[in-house]
Amino acid sequence: MKKGYFSDFGGVFVPETLMPALVELEAAFESARKDDAFLAGLESEFKSFVGRPTPITFAPRLSEELGCELYFKREDLCHSGAHKINNALGQALLAKKMGKKRVIAETGAGQHGVAVATAAARLGLEAEIFMGEVDMERQKPNVFRMKLHGAKVTPVSSGSKTLKDAVNECLREWTSSVRTTHYLLGSALGPHPYPEMVAFFQSVIGREARKQFAESPGGLPDVVVACVGGGSNSIGIFKGFLDEASVRLVGVEAGGRGIESGLHAARFSDAKKGRVGVLHGTKSFVLQDTDGQIAETHSVSAGLDYPAVGPEHAALRESGRARYDYATDTEALAAFKLLSEKEGILPALESSHALAWVVKHASELADKRVLVNLSGRGDKDVFHVANELGERID
Repeated sequence: MKKGYFSDFGGVFVPETLMPALVELEAAFESARKDDAFLAGLESEFKSFVGRPTPITFAPRLSEELGCELYFKREDLCHSGAHKINNALGQALLAKKMGKKRVIAETGAGQHGVAVATAAARLGLEAEIFMGEVDMERQKPNVFRMKLHGAKVTPVSSGSKTLKDAVNECLREWTSSVRTTHYLLGSALGPHPYPEMVAFFQSVIGREARKQFAESPGGLPDVVVACVGGGSNSIGIFKGFLDEASVRLVGVEAGGRGIESGLHAARFSDAKKGRVGVLHGTKSFVLQDTDGQIAETHSVSAGLDYPAVGPEHAALRESGRARYDYATDTEALAAFKLLSEKEGILPALESSHALAWVVKHASELADKRVLVNLSGRGDKDVFHVANELGERID
């Protein structure tokens, strides 16, 4: 495999001003991943601060209703509320190793922003989070949480005012401050080494899940399902099972209001708009019009509202190792309610897409052992869900 690529996807497509920072970051990462002291420090933070390992939870009532054995990998139980803290802590420790005093980050659903603010507070780093104004409105609780941790939250008013535009602003800011600042990218996308590095820090999810299932009476799961925006939670859990051909891997994109409507974020599922292109420094599948302009996206979940997907996912789809499908806003909202009512677990809207796929495909999953990565908890989404469902919260 060519350096920085997964099959034909990946690479480095950035302004020359950012190349020294990426070269520095690659060298630091390659050193850190082989450094026993660094890895031990990260493992200690995972155990004592994040609360790892996160458990596997069997869902008895939903299993009976759907006709399969349904399990959840409980990343929602991580400190700060989602899998994002795994990568945030890893990169924050790396930033300190490089002598950086400040981290910047983009965020959509706010969970990555909260994780970065949390890690920065833990390690004594200055933090600035860029967030689209649309996402700030629908994720107010997370905006306040970031500020409580001492981070500066900068609204982004350009473009669609969502995650894509927050990434744009982060890259612009990083260009002017590379000497003192590390861009703590939140997903398995962007220029090399980010896709590989983020996957490395998130692979703890898959390692734990494989060990937990291997030690259970029934053995490994038959199917592993996770939502896919940029793709960090999904690539993290997939990593634990990539070498097990008997384990099916399913990534679930945001179908928004339906593929036919054009208002969605399903890069693989839209045959007309989802094509190979370059966005934010990497070559992958991108939603674009016939002129190559980035298409408008929509999802009820801010964390999946992004027009591109991580390059390793593009390679997994091309090879056939993973299957990619989508769930609509309506299906995700129904899954959100279903899990809350049946199992007492409030899932993030992002994770609700993965469960929605299981519900929709229950007949083909009959008697299978199904593992869903519950990448985050839904506390952040309750007001947004209430608004979408027309319910009043006094």
